[in-house]
Amino acid sequence: MEKRITTPLTEEKVKDLKIGDAVLISGTIYTARDAAHARLVKLLDEGKELPMDIKDGIIYYVGPTPAKPGKALGSAGPTTSYRMDPYAPRLLDEGLRGMIGKGLRSKEVIDAIVRNKGVYFAAIGGAAALIGKSVKKAELIAYEDLGAEAVRKLEVEDLPVVVVIDSKGNNLYKEGQDAYLKSMEK
Repeated sequence: MEKRITTPLTEEKVKDLKIGDAVLISGTIYTARDAAHARLVKLLDEGKELPMDIKDGIIYYVGPTPAKPGKALGSAGPTTSYRMDPYAPRLLDEGLRGMIGKGLRSKEVIDAIVRNKGVYFAAIGGAAALIGKSVKKAELIAYEDLGAEAVRKLEVEDLPVVVVIDSKGNNLYKEGQDAYLKSMEK
């Protein structure tokens, strides 16, 4: 089932999302990869403010390519998410509601998703140019020295993702694998 969501990503919006749902996200999201995540958590550890408001926010794990003339951003394919696992629970506990990436997540991240009524979306790997077309505006807001991995504020329209881990901890990767293994037993 395809659903449309406009940020902020509130608890109310998340509770209706189930694994396997195709979702089109519009509104403001942020980009950050592992180096930026380490700096964000360090700021929190020091009692300082983050360079963006993550309350009911979404972070997309991406290091986009430079924008072509007339475009807000270049290709924007998802980064493997497990590299953010050491930092994601802390950000979820601080109000982050959603993450976009690809690949499996740790038990600690899944527990934090459930505890905070969050959601993990997968973006389609190999569709970076298509995803980049959903970005209408991009603004570098922190850590310019990280280049492609700097934190950016994006305005997106109909960014295509799939719910992979829902707010109850249901995990499409696990359930899909289990269903496949059961079918092979027959």
